[in-house]
Amino acid sequence: MSAKYQRYLDLTVTSSAPRRIVSSRHLAEGEGWEMSEFEYGMIIVHNAFNRWMQRCMTAAGGADLGPLDILVLHHVNHRDREKRLSDICFLLNIEDMHTVNYALRKLMKADLLISEKRGKEVFYSASQEGQQLCDRYREIREQCLLEPLLQGGIDGDQLRAVASFLRTLSGQYDQASRAAASL
Repeated sequence: MSAKYQRYLDLTVTSSAPRRIVSSRHLAEGEGWEMSEFEYGMIIVHNAFNRWMQRCMTAAGGADLGPLDILVLHHVNHRDREKRLSDICFLLNIEDMHTVNYALRKLMKADLLISEKRGKEVFYSASQEGQQLCDRYREIREQCLLEPLLQGGIDGDQLRAVASFLRTLSGQYDQASRAAASL
């Protein structure tokens, strides 16, 4: 048995200290190591969510759409209201407008969105095909994700609490990124 593996066993199996499940050990040393474990969980959830969105959208008939394209399509379809590029970026908390603009062009080319220019502003809305694709996505989501989730004992109150916590934490990350940018 290697010394490195033995040290791992000593730290995780025989220790009374909580097991640290992190992706970057150097970020998990000292006070506040739990944040590294949380961040690793977010990395895994982020990647699983992106994979889920793409596979669900493919099953709905929207092949070749990336995670950002899917998020933009759903948001533009949201409440059947026209959206501007700046509105989309603001709501999705995306700083790089050019990535959203690229997604909008891709969705327009696929006939999933329509646009109307008024003065200097361009307003986007979901086409009938885009609305139908979002509806098929919702049906697959209900069948493949929501039904098993609810059967597994996770209820709406728990999901709302987690969502609230994540929104609060996003504000902390935004503030920390502003502080880091000023260094």
